[in-house]
Amino acid sequence: MKTKGGVPLVRGDASYETFHQAFRWEVPAQFNFGIDVVDRMARDHDGPALIAQNASGQVRRFTFSDIASLTDRLANGLRARGVNKGDFVIVMLPRIPEWQIAVVAALKLGAVPIPCIEMLTEKDLAYRISNSGARAVICRAEQTGKFAAMADALDIRVSVGATKGWDEFDEVIAGAPAQFEPPAVAAEDPAIMYYTSGSTGNPKGVLHSSRALYSWWVSAAYWLDLEPGDLIWCTADTGWSKAGTSILFGPWARGACSLFYDGPFDPAERLRMLERHRVNVYCAPATELARVAEEAGAGFDLSALRRTVSAGEAVSATINRKWIEAVGMPVCEAYGQTEALMLVLNYPGEPVKPGSMGRPSPGSTIAIVDEEGRELPPGEEGDIALLTPNPQLMLGYWKEPERTETCFRDGPAGRWYITGDRGVKDSEGYLWYAGRMDDIINSAGYRIGPSEVEDVLLAHPAVQECAVVGKPDPARGEIVMAFIQPRDMKEADASLVRALQDYCKAQTAPYKYPREIVFVDSLPKTLTGKVKRSELRERAANEARLA
Repeated sequence: MKTKGGVPLVRGDASYETFHQAFRWEVPAQFNFGIDVVDRMARDHDGPALIAQNASGQVRRFTFSDIASLTDRLANGLRARGVNKGDFVIVMLPRIPEWQIAVVAALKLGAVPIPCIEMLTEKDLAYRISNSGARAVICRAEQTGKFAAMADALDIRVSVGATKGWDEFDEVIAGAPAQFEPPAVAAEDPAIMYYTSGSTGNPKGVLHSSRALYSWWVSAAYWLDLEPGDLIWCTADTGWSKAGTSILFGPWARGACSLFYDGPFDPAERLRMLERHRVNVYCAPATELARVAEEAGAGFDLSALRRTVSAGEAVSATINRKWIEAVGMPVCEAYGQTEALMLVLNYPGEPVKPGSMGRPSPGSTIAIVDEEGRELPPGEEGDIALLTPNPQLMLGYWKEPERTETCFRDGPAGRWYITGDRGVKDSEGYLWYAGRMDDIINSAGYRIGPSEVEDVLLAHPAVQECAVVGKPDPARGEIVMAFIQPRDMKEADASLVRALQDYCKAQTAPYKYPREIVFVDSLPKTLTGKVKRSELRERAANEARLA
């Protein structure tokens, strides 16, 4: 295989079948992303690593050597304040370069960053801190108030921007030694943890090892199609695992540069950014692509763009057609999840079947299996499963070994990790998504656990009982729909709807609030008193069809 800047090339090298026949995992016994990727790139193949633009148009540029130096100093500064290998570090930063610097510095230390979006509330953060035992937090100065009630638990507090009682980010870097001595980090050592919604209870802590960070270069090569000199713009928020694979770990492992934009969503601005920065690979959710496609005919120069990819929500045939008409290329989907990241890819140079997630990633055996762990033939729906062991797979759910064990199923081929999604495989090996096995709501790429919303609503004095389901929506895939039995039906009016929505936005991350609320005299239940969610989902689906 040819190389460029010491990085193996994939583009145009071979077919899907050849990729799978030739691919072999070569996971090192020890791996530290900050040392083995960032520092190596800085030393051997230095070049552009990050372009960051804010809403006012100001641009900051960083090479790999810039990132290597800054992360060495920040790692030393954090170590001097008491952060050690194995410590959890909350990193709650928006799309600004300090996010990459903070995450990589933590990794160099052997600490475990927990990326969080700024939409999280005090309640959301308190759970993550108490559950993980995090000792340190890095956030913007304007967000520090969210941590006031947890000050006793957090020994190390660093803010981007000055605020009383916190160490300032730039000052920590400026006051730290330039030479950093990293600890030994084994491939199986914990490396990063993401919190993701479950169908019941609080969010789950998905703990990944260093081998996972190593393995995520595969989707950057065989799906994003990146190599040195490329510029990718992935618009995912920083708290999601997608940001890790397509903004940080994947692109930098391939020697590519990432574009970061800290500003509001505006379809025309997206196109101006693609044109201004000569973006080669654009990665965005389906709902974003649909909006951008509507503006794409306004004379923007997208000649540098060679590939558009999407994950996190299904790309409908309609959206794919609109993108092809507007930009002249298909949307290449991939399928993954926080627990294992990208497992199914649309490969460069291979035919795209609109609506299909693609075919299994190199090094991953993906099948549709039945309840006995037997592989099903093409055309039959079953559970999407990953054959283990696989380096991309999580270590497990933090402090939940029983829950982790329920994800696995033994079969004739071996032990399968059951993703929780249903699907179908066609005769050519392409996989097609058929829905979730549980009640998770997927709205514009955000995974929302119904119980999280229900817990908030039930705390409101006007709510007697409630149940939350996903309602099909053409723009977002699904929206959160709440069926509420009020304490007093006479008060069930439009003003109560607004009050409940505002209450949810104040108590938990705003993307979880119910966009539709239906007041009912009672909720449908089984003989044992459980809410019949299937009946409510069917009602929501019927309303969507009628609309």
